Amino acid sequence: MTIRTILVPVRGDGKGEQLLDHARALAEPFNAHIDVVHCRPRPEDMIPFGVAVPRAWREQITASASGIADTEEEKVRERFDAYVQSRALTLCNTRPAPHDAVSISWSEETGKQAAIVARLGKLASVVAVAKLDRESNLGFNTLESALLETGRPVLLCPPAAPKSVGKHVAVAWNGSTEVARAIAVSMPIIANAERVSILAEEKADDKDLSAADLQVFLRDHGVEATPEAIPSSGGRIGQRILAAAKAAGADVLVMGAYGRSRGREMILGGATQWIIEETDLPVLLTH
Repeated sequence: MTIRTILVPVRGDGKGEQLLDHARALAEPFNAHIDVVHCRPRPEDMIPFGVAVPRAWREQITASASGIADTEEEKVRERFDAYVQSRALTLCNTRPAPHDAVSISWSEETGKQAAIVARLGKLASVVAVAKLDRESNLGFNTLESALLETGRPVLLCPPAAPKSVGKHVAVAWNGSTEVARAIAVSMPIIANAERVSILAEEKADDKDLSAADLQVFLRDHGVEATPEAIPSSGGRIGQRILAAAKAAGADVLVMGAYGRSRGREMILGGATQWIIEETDLPVLLTH
């Protein structure tokens, strides 16, 4: 298996370029195709849910929303075209793409972005989503949908453009089912990396599966990995994982998402929630 298609959902939130930068960096070693989908809101979604709206107002709201959507779509497409031209990317609408170079395509879907991602993401190699905006909580539904409904690895992309994604992979290892699944679906990226680090807590000898066990598993798949210790103190576990990945020099962190239930993790402050809110390193998440 390899990386063939990276799904990149975009809308008029100004985050399209950061997503494309990460998708392109991940796509380059595989000559993968970047499938950009503009998610256009439906006019009826602009009407307040559960509120009785007179027919005249409803028609006015939907007409106005349609005009706004047209304008937004034009602006997003202009930015996309400028990005493709400036990076000399190959536009390709053929399915499947030839994979003799990195290629990119544009399509438009009408509906909520989360629902579109849930549908299209199932047949992508990777789904790229932007890091959450903590103030507005924008993007949370899309991230949740990508994680919980596609079965695919999700590349969480912070604002800064990466120099590379996948040359040095750090795996956050705790012996859990979630991490084992993350490793399995991310193996094309792990196997292609120039360097792989296994991050495990310093006092992890009591775990059923140690970093050494994972090291043997990866070696059996032709991957030489180096164990790196996560300090046992110095902040929340998510904070310590991220610090260890950056100290090792990784350009992407592979980890399982929501080892506990999502609601419980949000309340208790688990590793997943901290990292998706705070990371400045690309993270490949799998639930």
